[in-house]
Amino acid sequence: MTEWTPDPTHRTWLLALVRTLYFLLLLYLFFFSIELMSQAFKMAGRGFAEQLLNTTADPLAGLIIGFLATSLIQSSSTTTTIVVGLVASEVLTIPLAIPIIMGANIGTTTTNTIVSIGHVTRPREFERAFAASTVHDFFNILAALTILPIELLFHPVERMARFMEEAFAGAGGLGLASPLKAIVGPPAEVLTSRLPYEIPLVAIALAILFVSLNQMMTVMRGAVLDRMSGLFDRVLFRNDAASFALGAVMTASVQSSSATTSLVVPLAGTGVLTLRQIFPYTLGANIGTTITAILASFATGSAAAVTIAFAHLSFNMLGIVIFYPIRAVPIWMAETVASFAARNKGKSAAVIGVYIALHILPILYVIL
Repeated sequence: MTEWTPDPTHRTWLLALVRTLYFLLLLYLFFFSIELMSQAFKMAGRGFAEQLLNTTADPLAGLIIGFLATSLIQSSSTTTTIVVGLVASEVLTIPLAIPIIMGANIGTTTTNTIVSIGHVTRPREFERAFAASTVHDFFNILAALTILPIELLFHPVERMARFMEEAFAGAGGLGLASPLKAIVGPPAEVLTSRLPYEIPLVAIALAILFVSLNQMMTVMRGAVLDRMSGLFDRVLFRNDAASFALGAVMTASVQSSSATTSLVVPLAGTGVLTLRQIFPYTLGANIGTTITAILASFATGSAAAVTIAFAHLSFNMLGIVIFYPIRAVPIWMAETVASFAARNKGKSAAVIGVYIALHILPILYVIL
């Protein structure tokens, strides 16, 4: 009687299936950690963020407060929705609200930079990942610094927003469910309700984030990486238009630019995606993240609230019109900083320290 031996083909398929399921589990944990971190930030910062937004006195303060508020709660959609509510209740005027929206765009990029730090032990990977995360920062900063002075003089963002508000006049409220939040939200809410302390929750979120990221990179290297590289190059990121559309649709669907932009950072770190493929994707994410506030504004019945929601979209559209043709500038800035940060541990610590300081200085500015 001969012993049964498993077919090598079956063994290969079984191994592939196990790896796929394991990767999906890690991907779930990756998104869960981002949601948990977001909820922890909101527990700590939402009330403070609302107070900050109420204290806006001038456009520069509005820009800084928008950045700071979004850094605290890690959701530009949430910040914009709060601003929509404040405008609807006539606490904020449209001219003061627009700089807050610009600052919110900058503040939403913190999460993907945290993700890039997970590659810090591998200098080449860290360089690619850090560049992929900071190119979003540099685009948003350049757009804000360029458009804010123009807005104060000629009000192009407000004019575009008012035109779109008139086009959508009479639109009723509409809700959009996020499938990502439906999957990872309930477990995160259970954990936050049982452990209602911000610092332990952030620590747990970071631990899950870095462990899942490390394991994802292990699974993705080798044959899996080669297969994924072909899929991304030939289909999803085959050109700038496809990359832009993917970023916009994904972000509008899951209502979290932090999640969708963070997802591509490890793909850049492992070499699956290039920085030039990621750049239009982040521009699309900037457009997609405006949908939540626009839908929320329709429910307020306030023309001013709808205008400020469309101002977020108008600002991002103008930023793309200005900086997409000269995309080499933000890409070069991201590559230069990433190259410096990846040279050795001292320079990595210095760059990360400066990045942290840039989040602390606005707090001092507001306090003073």
